[in-house]
Amino acid sequence: MSGLEETGVISDAAAADAVAPSESSRIALERIRARNPKADPESLLPDVPPERIPRHIAIIMDGNGRWAKDRNLARIRGHQAGAESIRATIEECGRLGIEVLTLFSFSSENWKRPEDEVAALMGLSLQYMRAERHHLVENNIRFVPIGRREGLPDEVLSELDATVEATRRCTGPTLCVAMNYGGRTEIVDAVRAIAREAVEGLITPDSIDEHVIESSLYTAGLPEPDLLIRTSGEMRISNFLLWQISYSELHVTDVLWPDFRAPQLHEAIRDYARRERRFGGVTNA
Repeated sequence: MSGLEETGVISDAAAADAVAPSESSRIALERIRARNPKADPESLLPDVPPERIPRHIAIIMDGNGRWAKDRNLARIRGHQAGAESIRATIEECGRLGIEVLTLFSFSSENWKRPEDEVAALMGLSLQYMRAERHHLVENNIRFVPIGRREGLPDEVLSELDATVEATRRCTGPTLCVAMNYGGRTEIVDAVRAIAREAVEGLITPDSIDEHVIESSLYTAGLPEPDLLIRTSGEMRISNFLLWQISYSELHVTDVLWPDFRAPQLHEAIRDYARRERRFGGVTNA
């Protein structure tokens, strides 16, 4: 036995290492339950330490049309089925203690779809906000829409604004819904806003940095996504959160969005928890 072992130096270090994970878990649980006291990630995902639960999950909800086609149904039936997955996912994220959930609901490119499908999607958005507004308030969920307002029907804008106002004082999780959204468009709008400030003398070109750009994005004030999930097996990000997902972990599942439920969400989180996030650095050997 070495002198260091006899004096307890090594055993103390080993003990500290053994305590560290539980301390990290305790701190993570305190943070999670400060925002959502009902969250219980340890019961739902006992194999994932609480500190490995992502704070912000973004989802590209893909596969509604394919789901309907596989069943010889109209495409709108796939979107209606997908709405059920939205509610189930919001509820499960709340139970897991996810702080922010961002859903890609309608892209700026989706206007190219048939008029009847676009009209049906707008109608579904109206139905969802009217039906779920009370549920969001009841569960202390703040609603944040992102995307361009220009082009959206007045009735949809009115319901978006009403939902934002109804949940303004909610202090729990955040539901961020991308409507009429495009990642490139978001960056263009941010650059335009910064350019206007420069013209007005409020900012100089040399003072423009990442923080200035981030504060001009639709998502200003929200943490960047830790995990991006895409359903239906497509290996692309489809112009979604181009700036924000620079260091996000990606998880692609073959499951179509209408079939996405808690088991698929759990698997995505387990996949995320197994990874080592280095942010461009290296790990210690």
